[in-house]
Amino acid sequence: MGSDPYKKVSKFISLALRHDPGAAGLKLDEHGWADVKELIRGVNNTGRDLDLAMLKEIVRTNDKKRFAFNEDGTKIRANQGHSIRVDVELKPAAPPDVLYHGTATRFLGSILGAGQGLRPGSRLYVHLSGDYDMAVKVGQRHGVPAVLKVDAGRMANDGHVFYLSENGVWLVEKVSPEYLEMAVRKQA
Repeated sequence: MGSDPYKKVSKFISLALRHDPGAAGLKLDEHGWADVKELIRGVNNTGRDLDLAMLKEIVRTNDKKRFAFNEDGTKIRANQGHSIRVDVELKPAAPPDVLYHGTATRFLGSILGAGQGLRPGSRLYVHLSGDYDMAVKVGQRHGVPAVLKVDAGRMANDGHVFYLSENGVWLVEKVSPEYLEMAVRKQA
């Protein structure tokens, strides 16, 4: 995603919009929106450089489409990944039959062996991908990657509610072990 200063500022914006608005002196509304001018001011008050053009570029080029502007560009929010309670106005969606979850091999014992399944941890939802390769990338951020196959079709039939975020990440409250198995890389 662009140069290093952009990446550092993007990570700080992610922190402020998903986990700790006070880090940038922000208040989020009930739907997670922050005033763009207040965000820019708050980021600059921490010694980081941010202007509107740079913010627009960060939003436009973020590979995971983490952020979105409102229609008139006066507000910004994170699309998902919050650890603070906000309603990003997710709509229930019917998932594909199979979704994937990327993790690190060191977590497989607690997920599968201890029978915990997938829990959101500090987030509001478990994040799932419709794409095996994206799940591998997510798993790599946490160590040696492992990919779990989620029987999302059966989960939906059993009454579990799925949401599809603005940036294409599938969200669900939890995934019990009976819906999980190790995924094997698909052969082309």
